[in-house]
Amino acid sequence: MNVPVKLLAIIILFPILSLAQQKDTLYKQPDSLRINEGALLNLVNTPNNVANYQDYKLDLKTYFFLLQDNLKKQLSSPFHTDKKDWLRVGGFALVTGAVALTNRSVTNYAARVRDDSKTVTDISRYVTNFGGAYEVYTIAGLYAYGLIFKTQKEKTTTALATQAYITAGLLSTIGKYLSGEQRPYYTDPNSNNIGPIFRGPFYPFKKSVDRQAYSSFPSGHTTAAFAAATVFAVEYKDKPLVPIISYSAATLIGLSRLTENKHWATDVVVGAMLGYLSGRQVVRNFHRYSALKQAGRPATSLSFNLQYNHNQFLSGLTYTF
Repeated sequence: MNVPVKLLAIIILFPILSLAQQKDTLYKQPDSLRINEGALLNLVNTPNNVANYQDYKLDLKTYFFLLQDNLKKQLSSPFHTDKKDWLRVGGFALVTGAVALTNRSVTNYAARVRDDSKTVTDISRYVTNFGGAYEVYTIAGLYAYGLIFKTQKEKTTTALATQAYITAGLLSTIGKYLSGEQRPYYTDPNSNNIGPIFRGPFYPFKKSVDRQAYSSFPSGHTTAAFAAATVFAVEYKDKPLVPIISYSAATLIGLSRLTENKHWATDVVVGAMLGYLSGRQVVRNFHRYSALKQAGRPATSLSFNLQYNHNQFLSGLTYTF
């Protein structure tokens, strides 16, 4: 089952679990969106202010500013991981390791279900596309709805969903090339081995290798689906049906990757968690930026300060960005 290697891959890839940290630590990180912690938490936790976040127009400049900041946070998260975060990583690694023990049995069961029902086969092929190209069309359609009916919240939320889609997609791609896991439908012609087998970093780049056959972990479709679903679920948490529909759709996409024989169970579980965390981080980052605007403070500022030290006055400039 190659479980030790799988656990090692998870531990390497998933310090990003630090993105799920509590709000009181999230705002302590030094970054381009710094604000007084107490004031920020008051703004974020006030219902009326949360409702007003979508009143801010997410223009193109702000969109790309937040996108690069999201990418920076998510890619650098392993370097800002504390003891609590590593405990979360360890717990998640244990859960994933337990799921890894069922990989082949789950794959075999999914194959039987698919082969025994033409309806399941047809639905699976249709649903799985919503984790790929169809999801882009869906998000574009929702944004068009916001444009037509002039609802700023709809436009802002769909814009955030695209950010989550992009950042989660990048993270899952990095994971694929770091792990080089063999897909369930593929049999290695040299060894006759059937996965799950991890070939290690950048194995898919080898000239004699079918790149797609060694890019199983994690599931990109599932990652993207849960990233976008989380954005809608969090931003519309006041409407109970939206989180239910969002996560149900994402779960169906994940299950379809099993019935399509494209992924192992662990690929789907890890993809779902990665997408969820990416979506949460994107939303929190936007809320923090909005809180800055709500507080009436610029995202960038230049200030002059004067200090008295060792019997002399010292002047200086502070640039916050």
